[in-house]
Amino acid sequence: MDSTNRDVSVEHRLTLEIVKDLWSRTYNTAGNPDWTHILPYYDKDIYFRDSIQELHGIDEFTAMTERLTKRSKDLSMNIVHAVQEGNTVFLEWEMTIKFKKNPSSVLYGTSRLTLNSEGKIAAQRDYYDLWGDIFDNIPRFGKAYRRFMKKRFG
Repeated sequence: MDSTNRDVSVEHRLTLEIVKDLWSRTYNTAGNPDWTHILPYYDKDIYFRDSIQELHGIDEFTAMTERLTKRSKDLSMNIVHAVQEGNTVFLEWEMTIKFKKNPSSVLYGTSRLTLNSEGKIAAQRDYYDLWGDIFDNIPRFGKAYRRFMKKRFG
């Protein structure tokens, strides 16, 4: 994506309904996911963190979305619940992801979005159990993993 698209001004402040619509369209495209319509809503200094990585800036964030697009054969997002309180939006989601050589896996998680004074996403924190949700889809291994986790940490 070229930098001119990233600098597009947001015509409206993000609202809960706009966020839900953007997230649904990001992941429910035919084929690979597409973030081009949502990236203009991110601040150029976006701070992003999830179970795998911590990123700073729109260039790193855009690169991450491009890596995920290349790895994924298909990806869909179901927004289960969404609430907004002030400049914070919480999304509960179910993401179904199919990597190129593996069966589909459902990841269950939440995202906390922090909006800045311009209404852009200044910070995003995603919470999910990547390995547990993926391992659950591997016959016999998923049950063994859950038994181990319960015995060791539960």
